[in-house]
Amino acid sequence: MSTENEGTAVPPAPSAPPVPVETPAASAQNVAPEGGAPTAPIPAVPPSAPGAPEQAPALAEQPAYASVGAGQGADPHGQGTGAPGSAAEAGWPPPPPAVPSYADGGGSGAGGWGSSYQQPAPKPKNGRGGLVAAILVAALVAGGVGGGIGYSLARNNDNNSTDSTTVSAPSNSGDVKRASGTVANVAAKALPSTVTIEAESTSGEGGTGTGFVFDTQGHILTNNHVVADAVDGGKLTATFPNGKKYNAEVVGHAQGYDVAVIKLKNAPSDLKPLALGDSDKVAVGDSTIAIGAPFGLSNTVTTGIISAKDRPVASSDGSASSKASYMSALQTDASINPGNSGGPLLDAQGAVIGINSAIQSSSGGGLGGTSQSGSIGLGFAIPINQAKHVAQQLIKTGEPVYPVIGASVSLEEGTGGAKITEQGASGSDAVTPNGPADKAGLKPGDVITKLDDHVIDSGPTLIGEIWTHQPGDTVKLTYTRDGKTHTVDVTLGERKGDS
Repeated sequence: MSTENEGTAVPPAPSAPPVPVETPAASAQNVAPEGGAPTAPIPAVPPSAPGAPEQAPALAEQPAYASVGAGQGADPHGQGTGAPGSAAEAGWPPPPPAVPSYADGGGSGAGGWGSSYQQPAPKPKNGRGGLVAAILVAALVAGGVGGGIGYSLARNNDNNSTDSTTVSAPSNSGDVKRASGTVANVAAKALPSTVTIEAESTSGEGGTGTGFVFDTQGHILTNNHVVADAVDGGKLTATFPNGKKYNAEVVGHAQGYDVAVIKLKNAPSDLKPLALGDSDKVAVGDSTIAIGAPFGLSNTVTTGIISAKDRPVASSDGSASSKASYMSALQTDASINPGNSGGPLLDAQGAVIGINSAIQSSSGGGLGGTSQSGSIGLGFAIPINQAKHVAQQLIKTGEPVYPVIGASVSLEEGTGGAKITEQGASGSDAVTPNGPADKAGLKPGDVITKLDDHVIDSGPTLIGEIWTHQPGDTVKLTYTRDGKTHTVDVTLGERKGDS
């Protein structure tokens, strides 16, 4: 799966390993966040975007940065290099494939990541808003009348009989003890450590997203596209469920991973970090609990299950300046909407197993438009094992580090795997001289079909899988050349920064 990228044609989302699945015929459509929600649905490439195909957009060949080498200029959500089929250089960042959009709606549209941030729109005074209000008033009036009639009948019954047909609850019924495994208990413990983030750029654009307490020093973990507007001199605040609001600053952000760390200014001394689980041990069917601020509604709790693992996703807001991020995501049917981005995805015990980042959308409305669809039961979260490592690196150095194989791969579908391009972006070598792939004997035209035991059905899938590792790790690549299958060990190199 993938979300739209920088306005160039974004390829359809790849199927999830281990078993390759036929990719959707058309890319997912963009979703424009209303109310500035930072989560974003998986948008489709805007028809007006440069290089966007008339029908289902095909992934342009781009550098498989961080997973197959430095990419060209595409970022985590997939930016295109131009016309589909062009080779991406082995530099960062690679262009995004097409589909999922940020769970919060997108970035600033002026180059920001994620959903296009907008301040919450005022409540409508007429139209549908007025209709809802009228219905509510009518319901209240009807309730009052019904109550009056019921009370009168009850009095009549009391006068005619001493029998009672009602049962009163114990006076201490409010002190219910909920088991540790209940959603209510998990929510009660996790909510105090979850914050609603408001990011605003110097031009006044912005929106809301979610984050959660990472450590006792005041670090908050969230998505890069949630805070992108506030990176260059903007304003950033974090509000806890108890109403306490703190100014914050960006410590580090990784566009490729779509992970960011912010730090509270004058952080309280009683912060309680959420416990981090082990996303590698998560199984399909496990219960999930998501916390966030969908459409600006802070402290919202929704539930579901893990509906798939290792889902290749490239997400972006689809704007011309947006870049793509890649992940081998946890898929959940817990209701995730614009504004949930950056929030924790918890297991039944309350441990964080992922960061909610993107959603698949079926909406026809484009980002920046007047419509924005919500959850259709396909949400994607960055596995916490990966996010934890990235966060620690950002806190330590302020910049991300990506594992690479030093080769540029095509982001096109239908290649039967991740095909190394004949040439990198801007005329560079498709296989970096003396890089990991070169040392392993890989050449342009080779098609990588497996990484260890994971089936690779496209370039984006390879990128997402490589980014679950760390520089220095050795992986086993299976590839085909001239109809013959070969297997080789590759020691991953590294690339620092997003540029």
